Amino acid sequence: MCWLLAGCCGLALISISVAPDPAVQITQKPRFYGVKTRRNVTIGCLSTQDLLPAKVQWFKADTYDEEVLNRREIEKEKKYIFFNSNPQQRFLFISNVGIEDNGVYFCKLNDTWGPGTELQVVRPITLPQALHRTNMKDGLIILQGLVLAGCIAAVVLRRQQLLEKNDSIYEEPDTDHIYEGLAIETCGGDLYEELTVYAQVDGAEGAEAPWE
Repeated sequence: MCWLLAGCCGLALISISVAPDPAVQITQKPRFYGVKTRRNVTIGCLSTQDLLPAKVQWFKADTYDEEVLNRREIEKEKKYIFFNSNPQQRFLFISNVGIEDNGVYFCKLNDTWGPGTELQVVRPITLPQALHRTNMKDGLIILQGLVLAGCIAAVVLRRQQLLEKNDSIYEEPDTDHIYEGLAIETCGGDLYEELTVYAQVDGAEGAEAPWE
């Protein structure tokens, strides 16, 4: 009986020892960097468990949603330095950052990806440069307004010219000459007076009218 109990306890211990560990979770700090050029930045990659030994890789992408296959692995060089502070923390150190370093950086511990850290690098700008850019922007806005006004004026003028041309083509005829050429000859005198004189001739045969 004792041997049976000992065997059961041994099997229980073996099952506990070979049970799979919970999934390792990876976080990155910070999740966003906004710095000027020629600065140094450090990105941390933290795991919930001690990973010894662990294969640490760093990748760069243009956006968060870029395909995993398109992420570019970062190689160790003078600009990029990898280092560890403890078994749960890995770091990427980027020195003298420039505009070309803009992007999203992902760490990968063994087969687990980190959520990513976005880095945005901007050039420093002085007050005279800012004022110059503001004046340039205002000048462009005014120029665009003048060009737009000129285009509208040209369209309106062209339309007015077309309307005037159409009016000249379809001009109404002059009504003062409707009865031109219909004048009645008066036979050398007043028509009604002559008719009265000729009507008084009684029985005059063979008399011919003056217009015959």
